[in-house]
Amino acid sequence: MSGTDKATWHPDSWQGLPAIQQPVYADSAHVDRVVARLGKLPPLVTSWEIEALREKIAAAQKGRAFILQGGDCAENFDECTSENIVRKLKILLQMSVVMTAGLTRPIIRIGRMAGQFAKPRSAAMETRGGETLPSYRGDLVNRMTFNSNDREPDPELLLRGYERAALTVNFIRSLIDGGFADLHHPENWDLDFVSHSASAVEYHHLVERIADSLDFFESITGTKINQAQRVDFYTSHEALHLLYEQAQTRFLDHRNEWYNLTTHFPWVGMRTADPDGAHIEYCRGIRNPIGIKVGNGITDEDLQRLIVTLNPNGEEGRLVLIHRFGAGHIDEQLPRIIRIVNDLEVPVLWMCDPMHGNTESVTGGRKTRRLVNIISEIESAFRIHDEAGTILGGVHLELTGEHVTECVGGARGLNEQDLEKAYLTQVDPRLNYEQAMEVALRIADRATATPAA
Repeated sequence: MSGTDKATWHPDSWQGLPAIQQPVYADSAHVDRVVARLGKLPPLVTSWEIEALREKIAAAQKGRAFILQGGDCAENFDECTSENIVRKLKILLQMSVVMTAGLTRPIIRIGRMAGQFAKPRSAAMETRGGETLPSYRGDLVNRMTFNSNDREPDPELLLRGYERAALTVNFIRSLIDGGFADLHHPENWDLDFVSHSASAVEYHHLVERIADSLDFFESITGTKINQAQRVDFYTSHEALHLLYEQAQTRFLDHRNEWYNLTTHFPWVGMRTADPDGAHIEYCRGIRNPIGIKVGNGITDEDLQRLIVTLNPNGEEGRLVLIHRFGAGHIDEQLPRIIRIVNDLEVPVLWMCDPMHGNTESVTGGRKTRRLVNIISEIESAFRIHDEAGTILGGVHLELTGEHVTECVGGARGLNEQDLEKAYLTQVDPRLNYEQAMEVALRIADRATATPAA
């Protein structure tokens, strides 16, 4: 049993608390009808999958696995195509193979996919040319085009978001069940436009060694390694739009628990991680593992309250702290956070988000991230956890399988002038294929990685 007080918690109990970053709909009756329709649709994930992920997170807490969480900053409906889904899956599979070989432990793959349709905004309204309209909050809420009709929050988009998420989950499951992730055939994962890159060459050499090892083992034992033919893949998104999350939250009698069945792994961002706020009230009642983004501004008291509220019984596999300080602040901030958690003696999975703390604006107003800072924060996170006797159990990355130019640095030496070549993101800059592979290779090369317990 969880620590949730089922006498006082319900999927809509958050509605009595301050709920920030929520859209304001003109027609509340229309919203109610949509939420009711959503609640009757089939779930996108199952409780069995959620429980399996909890077990894997518990293993990663002990150094017996490592989490790779990655995907777009924000999904949009138009990009829900087979080609885009395959590219995202390919890059995560390739990165996980590299990291498995380097860290010598299983890699748990969690995509920022099938639901990352809502984004927090720094301002509720946006002004252009003297006209002020609601800010674009992601395809789950409104539309990017700057006109009054498209920027008006539309409850029907909640249904469109569910449908796109369902299509994505179904296609991923079909690919994996059909053998797409089979290590015996890694050529299925190649992305043609990067076949010439240095990272791709190093990757292919590594995969050849793994394939040769598999063939050798299977030839002398006469036994197929089933784990090499199929992988588990989980979905995640920020639990931001609370009506969307509420609609697919169900009590399962056979488990005597509430589950959010839109995703395996919801997380709460820094803007909404108020211990007294609606998002934490919602998350405390569901059985899913919960991620909390932790940054420079969090106080000792708030962190303590978040941990106790979300994991009152100290369950393994329940709580993930995703720290995001930036390369220039991690040495100052992370040891403080570790001490707070150690004093509480509550198990958590430590995960490093090296993206958000390293975002900067360059000439022309573009947002970007420097690969050198991203890698620096990851390496510092490993070092600080090693020194503290804790385990860094995962990384949280914004990346894409597309050939974008949104982050600077990497094997091609992308600079600020190169950003205009293929800057496609709607919100935050993402690692492209080569940069993501470089991150994976640097993680794999860690000679001081904590050994499996």
